[in-house]
Amino acid sequence: MKMDSELLLSPAIFLAEEEEADMSDWNLPLAFMKKRHSEKIEGSKALAQSWRMKDRMKTVSVALVLCLNVGVDPPDMVKTSPCARLECWIDPLSMSPQKALETIGANLQKQYENWQPRARYKQSLDPTVDEVKKLCTSLRRNAKEERVLFHYNGHGVPRPTVNGEIWVFNKNYTQYIPLSVYDLQTWMGSPSIFVYDCSNAGIIVKSFKQFALQREQELEVAAINPNHPLAQMPLPPSMKNCIQLAACEASELLPMNPDLPADLFTSCLTTPIKIALRWFCMQKSAKLVPGVTLDLIEKIPGRLNDRRTPLGELNWIFTAITDTIAWNVLPRDLFQKLFRQDLLVASLFRNFLLAERIMRSYNCTPVSSPRLPPTYMHAMWQAWDLAVDICLSQLPTIIEEGTAFRHSPFFAEQLTAFQVWLTMGVENRNPPEQLPIVLQVLLSQVHRLRALDLLGRFLDLGPWAVSLALSVGIFPYVLKLLQSSARELRPLLVFIWAKILAVDSSCQADLVKDNGHKYFLSVLADPYMPAEHRTMAVFILAVIVNSYTTGQEACLQGNLIAICLEQLSDPHPLLRQWVAVCLGRIWQNFDSARWCGVRDSAHEKLYSLLSDPIPEVRCAAVFALGTFVGNSAERTDHSTTIDHNVAMMLAQLINDGSPVVRKELVVALSHLVVQYESNFCTVALQFMEEEKNYAVPSTANTLEPCNLTPVRDSPAIPRLRSVNSYTNIRAATTARNLNKSLQNLNLNEEGGPVAFSPGNLSTSSSASSTLGSPDNDEYILSFETIDKMRRVSSYSSLNSLIGVSFNSVYTQIWRVLLHLAADPFPEVSDLAMKVLNSIAYKATMNARPQRILDSGSLTQSAPASPTSKGAHIHQAGGSPPMPSASSSSLTNEVPKPPTRGGEQPPTRPPYTPTLGGQAPHSHQFPRTRKMFDKGPSGSEQAGDDADDPGGHKAYMNANLSTGLCDWSAKYFAQPVMKIPEEHDVESQVRKEREWRFLRNARVRKQSQRITQRGVTRLDDQIFINRNPGVPSVVKFHPFNPCIAVADKDSICFWDWEKAERLDYFYNGNPRYTRITAMEYLNGHDYSLLLTATDDGALRIWKNFADQRNPEMVTAWQGLSDMLPTTRGAGMVVDWEQETGLLMTSGDVRVIRIWDTEREMKVQDIPTGADSCVTSLSCDSQRSLIAAGLGDGSVRLYDRRMGANECRVMTYREHSSWVVKAHLQKQTDGKVISVSVDGDVRFFELRSPDSVNVLQTVKGLTALDIHPQANLFACGSMNQFIAVYNSNGDVISNIKYYDGFMGQRIGAISCLAFHPYWPHLAVGSNDYYMSIYSAEKRLR
Repeated sequence: MKMDSELLLSPAIFLAEEEEADMSDWNLPLAFMKKRHSEKIEGSKALAQSWRMKDRMKTVSVALVLCLNVGVDPPDMVKTSPCARLECWIDPLSMSPQKALETIGANLQKQYENWQPRARYKQSLDPTVDEVKKLCTSLRRNAKEERVLFHYNGHGVPRPTVNGEIWVFNKNYTQYIPLSVYDLQTWMGSPSIFVYDCSNAGIIVKSFKQFALQREQELEVAAINPNHPLAQMPLPPSMKNCIQLAACEASELLPMNPDLPADLFTSCLTTPIKIALRWFCMQKSAKLVPGVTLDLIEKIPGRLNDRRTPLGELNWIFTAITDTIAWNVLPRDLFQKLFRQDLLVASLFRNFLLAERIMRSYNCTPVSSPRLPPTYMHAMWQAWDLAVDICLSQLPTIIEEGTAFRHSPFFAEQLTAFQVWLTMGVENRNPPEQLPIVLQVLLSQVHRLRALDLLGRFLDLGPWAVSLALSVGIFPYVLKLLQSSARELRPLLVFIWAKILAVDSSCQADLVKDNGHKYFLSVLADPYMPAEHRTMAVFILAVIVNSYTTGQEACLQGNLIAICLEQLSDPHPLLRQWVAVCLGRIWQNFDSARWCGVRDSAHEKLYSLLSDPIPEVRCAAVFALGTFVGNSAERTDHSTTIDHNVAMMLAQLINDGSPVVRKELVVALSHLVVQYESNFCTVALQFMEEEKNYAVPSTANTLEPCNLTPVRDSPAIPRLRSVNSYTNIRAATTARNLNKSLQNLNLNEEGGPVAFSPGNLSTSSSASSTLGSPDNDEYILSFETIDKMRRVSSYSSLNSLIGVSFNSVYTQIWRVLLHLAADPFPEVSDLAMKVLNSIAYKATMNARPQRILDSGSLTQSAPASPTSKGAHIHQAGGSPPMPSASSSSLTNEVPKPPTRGGEQPPTRPPYTPTLGGQAPHSHQFPRTRKMFDKGPSGSEQAGDDADDPGGHKAYMNANLSTGLCDWSAKYFAQPVMKIPEEHDVESQVRKEREWRFLRNARVRKQSQRITQRGVTRLDDQIFINRNPGVPSVVKFHPFNPCIAVADKDSICFWDWEKAERLDYFYNGNPRYTRITAMEYLNGHDYSLLLTATDDGALRIWKNFADQRNPEMVTAWQGLSDMLPTTRGAGMVVDWEQETGLLMTSGDVRVIRIWDTEREMKVQDIPTGADSCVTSLSCDSQRSLIAAGLGDGSVRLYDRRMGANECRVMTYREHSSWVVKAHLQKQTDGKVISVSVDGDVRFFELRSPDSVNVLQTVKGLTALDIHPQANLFACGSMNQFIAVYNSNGDVISNIKYYDGFMGQRIGAISCLAFHPYWPHLAVGSNDYYMSIYSAEKRLR
């Protein structure tokens, strides 16, 4: 019986494919590597809002105090001749002294009015002390809390004294009178700003600070000592909010250069452009600009506030440059305070930077308090000089010949610099200097489009960029731009606003206030807008309506619901997702929006999204339907019907493949549970009664002792690693720790992992907690009870029990929640446990007889459950109204639960309604309590009850949410335009991947060289070790020297080259289930491990076997209604990496195909047999699936065909259970199948009879076929392994372990070949795991 060698895959084919194989790794899709699998589903931390002006201020009053005494020089001043004379650009000697004084005062006022036209100005010319006092106190009185400015020009009086005095005059100008700065502080109060233009002005700043300090200390003393004279007086204001600007340091004199004005400092502060141009002309470099004279400067055409004229443009450039210098040099908070809080202060400080530059060139250093870092050498000043140069060089021709003015290239060049920063910069770098200029440019129509584009690209760098832009002051500009009707700005503005709102959602209020939402509604409703921009618009709207009633109302009037409903079927998944989220948020706790949705049958339109291929979209649809039924308004029959419909639609998602969807489903159903609390309480009680009376026909209660893996009891076995995703999830420990199962009725405290010990493995469900326990902190329904309920409900017809027709919906939903509480993904089961227990708790509370309280003090008014919608619940068939405490005199009458003494047997089962005084009444709980609070203590005020009738419900709503919407919003905060790391050829991720693919190619090449030579023996034991549990499944990693060994409920990883254990962790399956299959997903790249258990659950793990804690990536119920049996095939799977499809079957009548990309079931293929499926093998090229069955048949399915005709072939030659059916992967590959009797049969796909039969060992327990090397190995109950080649010749017989005194091999429980190397792994019932390979010379 010689056999064609190509029957088992001929290695020759592989040679030509080797080069391609390297490429094919790159082309293979990766499963479960999306963000939803790798990130925690939660929103980003909210950034501290430093950009919003907490206290915008105005300078409302200005005191202009001029001490000039024209014509009389003060005694301590020796003036040069000629000397600087101009005050406010007027020569005081050109007219009579009095007139000069008045003109100068009037001019100074005009110069200030350019910056703040609306303030009240009061001049005080050559005043006395009393006049100054009167002026200051009256201005402060009128200004109230706003800022007052005090401008002091002391050019006609002596210099300030070191005692802190400035000088004014007596009535008849015969004496100089000192005025103490201390008094000035008292009169001016705070907040104030002081400008001192006189020599030695720095002295005043110093004295001011000393006096301010002295005040603080006096106040502290007065605060301690009530007899202190200050203690009775009203508190003087703190001087911390006072700002000072002084012309020079304490020891400096003002410059006397006759080419400069005498009040150079005032000129810089109030007429910056004029003085800057003059100063420019006085520099040597000005000679390079021909024909420009001081006279010509006076004639510059234009107005300061008209940006199209030369003068206006210079002023605009000056503003941009000084703002930029300040933003780049000052600390952020100081910049906000001085440059963004108050218009006048900002202008004065911008001009102060110029004063510093000009006056330093005359050896004068202006001083400010708060002090600024020096800015006079900043590089941006050169840009200013260039702009002035370009402007002045045009002047002669403009004035003489009237030629047109050419605009400055300044802004275009700065935008180019910003662009260079954006395109060329590295990741971590200083913020771009040009940001404030980009802000200025938004004002100009010429550059606006480009500026918005660059701004958008900047904001795209991440939340830090958004915070920076907001701190510069971008907000009012982009808000104002929403009033523009220019279509070309729409995409840019939508992008920018999406970025801002993703980082700071508090801007929702500003948008609605300025009607900004209308802009985004029109973008969303515009069918010509690309989908990406509509997505951003709908995201912005979703933020506007998020928990913000004003926003909800505004958008409802703007027809948001209808606009959204039209786009639910858009091909762009992100748009579908956000449209659904937006709908869910607009009718969240907003009833008129819900009714608007009902009229548009919104819920029915959302149903189509429940089967969307993208899990996030399904989530969003569940969220929207959840808030749709979660409205708390009065119920009508109509709305109840709608709620029921929605509930039944949602229930269909119970077996969705994505845990994020199922989590959202629990939350959505919890809204329903809150709405119909009393109905659910009724159902809960029925189920709890039923559970007690029903013995479950399942392995749960009849576990034979041999099934409890004995290893657990042996103290020598090391503890399993605790697993990340279980650290806060109590469900994981249930199998180990039933007595304390699912503790803690408090939702907010997550219990840590409970250590388990073999002693805790109890098999009876009555071990779950009793209500009578003194520490009432345990879950009412333990995991065990719920699990039992779930299985009871599938055997007995509960509907007939309950009998009330409308209850059927509540029954169904209760079952769905029971099912979700047993979900393989811990976060899902945890949420469902919370919901179930909250109802169980209320149900048992309400079921107690009322013999605690004295009936005389009771009224029959309040409803049973602490919700605001009492009356109609009872019409709907809830429990009868309970007596409620009407006064707080009952507080101490509630007996505390008795400690467990003789009167209460400790093992009493839960929920017996006769537990009289065991727990306080539900109406004694304050309604605002936490959902799983410990309940009122005996002394708590019952009167708290009445405060907030809706509180209880709000707590549950608020408490249960998945964070999915906030997590999805992070997408808009993260860079959208950046190349993702995996596509960046230089990134580490990419380099690691390249390394892995090279390793894969090497493994393929070297293993192929060995298998081509032909393997003649396979008995060289290269590894042996005792596994912590009896091996039930073994699986080689295709490219690492790593092997996974599963026992009943845990997985051990071994490095078979180094012979060391890498990891051992608990899979999390319930204790009556076992792991029956494993697969490596993405084995070529970033490996994940899939485990399948015989209850139909699939779990996928990452971070195993590498020093980190294993984490569950995802888990779902691959097959529903599988009953775990000890004799069945369990669950069998086959994985297709090329298509991302997972075939699952086992003790069921279908082969279910899951698409891991969509995380949903794509096909159910009926097996057409009455027995279980024992083996699956698929070939993606030909869309074929071969299945071996328990009745000995081997069936071939073509998954491209319909359910009725997809079974294309049935081979019935085996007479007993098929151990393995293998479909070869090449185009004319055959089916190889083996049964328990040891007959190996080869089938051609198109002929019904086998083309070859080999007879191997009897009593076969395990078999594997090497895909490359023409080998198959058989393991027997009779404690040996036989390895055959393709001709059916035995090449090796293994009966004893090497070394080990030649101990006999145990009964073989599992074996597996390496996909490439000629290695065979064998697990046996004596806990040992060994690996055999071809002889050494070959390797």
